[in-house]
Amino acid sequence: MAAGASGPGHIALRPARRDDVPQILAFIRELGEYERLAHEVVANEATLADSLFGARPGAEVVIAEANGRAAGFALFFHSFSTFLGRRGLYLEDLYVRAEFRGQGIGRRLMAHLAAIAVERGCGRFEWSVLDWNAPAIGFYRDIGAMGMDGWTVQRLDGEALRRLAASDPEGANV
Repeated sequence: MAAGASGPGHIALRPARRDDVPQILAFIRELGEYERLAHEVVANEATLADSLFGARPGAEVVIAEANGRAAGFALFFHSFSTFLGRRGLYLEDLYVRAEFRGQGIGRRLMAHLAAIAVERGCGRFEWSVLDWNAPAIGFYRDIGAMGMDGWTVQRLDGEALRRLAASDPEGANV
């Protein structure tokens, strides 16, 4: 074990607080670097604070600490399955800093989110993984997850999103 690293017995998980926003943003930027998508990270502290702790929070975050040091995080929100007629838990991001990997922190975060899903009556716990990320895919298979062959993620953003929204004659009115 590297100097300064903590063993699995010293891992603490806790819900994020508003004052964790700078740390959450740092995790997101590090994850962007790892996933080769840093150029897509446009979040800032103000948007995160509003999105996570404002009047209508869109997601929740669990922070993992090892010996009191920020080691990783999981950001999740509720989805809904019409087929199940129940909500699900969707993991948007899971990240453990390199110096803390291999200590069970990712597994602890996943088990914690699974427990939240069960406690809240969710019918599913889902996430996406980049197809080149073999270590993550192997980890997910080890905990019992299965790939959803036949499904492809679709996305609208930027100008395409605005163009489609503008085509609604009544607008959202929410």
